[in-house]
Amino acid sequence: MGKIKNVVLTMGLAALAIAFAYFAYKGQQMNIQGRPMSTDIIFLPYYAARSFLRMMAAYIFSLIFSIAYGYKAATDSKAERILIPVLDILQSVPILGFFPAAVFFFVSLFNGHTIGVELASVFLIFTSQAWNMAFGYYESLTTIPKDIYEASEAFKLTGWLRFKHLFLPSGISKLVYNSILSWAGGWYFLIAAEIIAIGPIEYSLPGLGSFLIKTMEKGEIFKTASGLIMLLAIIALMNIFLWQPLTLWADIYKYEYGGAKQEDHKKGLGYWIWWQAPLFPLIRQWISEKGFYLIEAVGRFVFDGIEKALSSSRFARIFKACRSIISWAFRILFLYILGRSVAALIAIFAVPLDPMVFEIPRALLYSFVRLAAAYVISLLWTLPAALWIGHDERAEAFFMPVFQILASVPATALFPVMVYALIKHTGGMELAAVLLVLTGMQWYLLFNLISGVKSIPQDLKEAARILNLNGFLYWRRVALPALMPSLITGSITAWGGGWNALIVAEYVSYAGRIYKTFGIGSLLDGATYGAGNFQLIWSSLIAMMITIVGVNRFFWRKLYSIAAYRFKIES
Repeated sequence: MGKIKNVVLTMGLAALAIAFAYFAYKGQQMNIQGRPMSTDIIFLPYYAARSFLRMMAAYIFSLIFSIAYGYKAATDSKAERILIPVLDILQSVPILGFFPAAVFFFVSLFNGHTIGVELASVFLIFTSQAWNMAFGYYESLTTIPKDIYEASEAFKLTGWLRFKHLFLPSGISKLVYNSILSWAGGWYFLIAAEIIAIGPIEYSLPGLGSFLIKTMEKGEIFKTASGLIMLLAIIALMNIFLWQPLTLWADIYKYEYGGAKQEDHKKGLGYWIWWQAPLFPLIRQWISEKGFYLIEAVGRFVFDGIEKALSSSRFARIFKACRSIISWAFRILFLYILGRSVAALIAIFAVPLDPMVFEIPRALLYSFVRLAAAYVISLLWTLPAALWIGHDERAEAFFMPVFQILASVPATALFPVMVYALIKHTGGMELAAVLLVLTGMQWYLLFNLISGVKSIPQDLKEAARILNLNGFLYWRRVALPALMPSLITGSITAWGGGWNALIVAEYVSYAGRIYKTFGIGSLLDGATYGAGNFQLIWSSLIAMMITIVGVNRFFWRKLYSIAAYRFKIES
């Protein structure tokens, strides 16, 4: 009976995939380049496919970037002093801040051709996915227990084997949970990434994000709802067939000093289909034979091939010369870009300052207060929720899919309706802005905290049970100290997400009307979409970066250093 069910499910999934591909292909054939984007529902599969491919491309780049960046920062103390502040700066720049770079580099490179706009869109989605993954992986490597390091040294693990058996497994859990969050962040800013506009110049790409915003602006609620249903279907299928099996697989890589058996009831539909349905063993075999072989070959080349080459004096000289050439080339390129940027900034600020520039400090203060209020609200519900979900398998099985779907819904598409309803009942944008910022902060906290709770070793929980540590005493003595590094990492990324959310929370367009409240987000939005005022754009971005880097450097980083030292789990 089980085999028959799996065959039926497999055939149903195959039929669904074929139908989706057919309608997406038909939509692509009907789409005519150069004409205004159609909001006909028949194009939805085509738009969904285009958006999904952009998201997937951005995610692959984000994953590679996160592993390389986090590994270098965690294993090289000299590089860490540069890489982590740079990551703070990158995280602090809202997606609108990358618009000039995306337009100037990618669009200009291809003279406005579709390929350049597509690459710009992928780059913008990348900026909403990569930073929290890099922070999460870095945190995983910096909190590896000391005895695990000593064991790797005892087994003489070096190069690729050390990375494969120590550094990569140590970050699996964080990478999986932050991947869910990164996809949610990508969906969240999909609208901004598919409609690239600076002043009168606008580049619009066919996709779910542009479809949602265009139908919302026209007040076509039925079409907007259809687009959201299509998006929810993609999110639900990814949750069932990708994220649920991956989160179960990630549990294998948490630190345990005693065996912990996994319960069967944790394994959902996606897990059983992946392991039992007739089609999927072929997919797994192909991945294991081709994909893992490729990863192994690349890994051995990067870690061991270069090391072996350097053992030869001839190759060492060649490598040293190539490294010197590349290093100088990057320095020259950096100086060129820096020179062009400084010259552009001098030209921008050579004219008299716009009066709105002097409003930036007050705007920052207003926005900071909204962020603080949203952070407190987020923390009040995500901390107990993460502790409950992380310790209760039934709660995890029910709520994790719900939270993954909610986190992935692009709240920006719902903002106009939310703002209209809230203004109607509250009379202003203040409460609406705080609640909208909340949608951009809370998931970073929740998923990082859940990952932290799930990483608590089972034997530590057993020791707490034997010692009769229950209720609040267990929270205070075991759970809260164990997840402190995750709490701080989640807080850093949550504030980064909050600063990003300001650009869509303080300035909302609905049915031809603008709803806004004073703050740095509304200043930046008005300067970008309305006036195309580069002086105000760069003044706002520089002020935001200085503020965020200062807070991260002198507050969150100090807390993280203390937490990583005091609350690291050791045997």
